[in-house]
Amino acid sequence: MDTASVLNQLKQTLKSSPRMPVIFIGHGSPMNIIEDNPFSQSWLKLGESLPKPQAVLVVSAHWMTKGNTFVDVSPMPKTIYDFYGFPEALYAQQYPARGEPKLAREVIALLDDYQVQDDIWGLDHGAWAVLKSLFPEADVPVFQLSIDVTKEMNWHLGIGKTLSELRDKGVLILGSGNVVHNLHALRAGGHPHDWAVEFDALVANKLAVRDFTSLADPKMMGSLLSMANPTLEHYIPALTVAGASNSQDQIYTITEGIDLGSVSMRSFVFHGS
Repeated sequence: MDTASVLNQLKQTLKSSPRMPVIFIGHGSPMNIIEDNPFSQSWLKLGESLPKPQAVLVVSAHWMTKGNTFVDVSPMPKTIYDFYGFPEALYAQQYPARGEPKLAREVIALLDDYQVQDDIWGLDHGAWAVLKSLFPEADVPVFQLSIDVTKEMNWHLGIGKTLSELRDKGVLILGSGNVVHNLHALRAGGHPHDWAVEFDALVANKLAVRDFTSLADPKMMGSLLSMANPTLEHYIPALTVAGASNSQDQIYTITEGIDLGSVSMRSFVFHGS
């Protein structure tokens, strides 16, 4: 099915709406779910300021796939507890939002060039931990898109560009990860590593001037990228979000700072003026 036909189906499924923002949240530790801290407070305020979407599409660092990309078509996505050794209060959390199977399948068609398939997944903590702050009533349908970690970074930028068509149909595109994420270099309560600060600033500067090509170029970033992100699954959602923005969008920083020495808490929004 060609893109025009898919977009026509989307018009029938969803009402036209003012252009939705696209958001990247640096979610950090699962403890942010239950702690009252500057990060969780900022996410709550962001949620209060957002127009209510018809649906949320989440690209989370915690749904990694290899060789295939999937969209979750669950009618009632389960809450996934994909973390270990944390307080029982975390495992008591629920996020009972409904899914949007019809829209999810239309998104699969929209991404036909990327050979995306359907699957049953749920909501991992990269998704529901953030959504609990943004939409605490769980009253907005939500579904996830997986990250194929075998693909080049430009590929993820391209998916974001295609997904941008959803913004005019009331769909909020939400990326959840961290632009610096090196768990082997954590410092509990410690000073940020110089390379973490440097890479976080590099990302911020390139985002500000819309130089997304550089952000998707491992050679340009060199060893700094591998120090900041030994694996790329937490970085990739920021690229997808950047790809879904356009030249009329302004970028707004919601939170920033390096937590635990090696995890960037940078969160940002692209929104039309």
